[in-house]
Amino acid sequence: RIAMKRIRVTYKAKADQAQENQRLVEAVFAELAAKNPGGLRCASFKQEDGVSFVHVVSIETADGSNPLEQIDAFDAFTDQIGDRCDIPPQVMPLTDVGTYHFFGD
Repeated sequence: RIAMKRIRVTYKAKADQAQENQRLVEAVFAELAAKNPGGLRCASFKQEDGVSFVHVVSIETADGSNPLEQIDAFDAFTDQIGDRCDIPPQVMPLTDVGTYHFFGD
């Protein structure tokens, strides 16, 4: 049986760090595409203000492990994220109520 954990992460980057933050996010997605670790669905968004970010993650592994932990670019992204932010990451667990083709269902 697959254990599913879904979370939303929101934060606000410092204005002078938003571009670097986006570059680091893009590097995570590039490495995910190259390694294709499986058991993970995710999306990242930048809001209209250009500094607020939202990540939606669905971890879908049998043992509950997080495939992002296998991604070097994710380590680089999380390293010193607090220094890049005006508002630090807020992690919110999500409970499914309904989806429509959002997680490949």
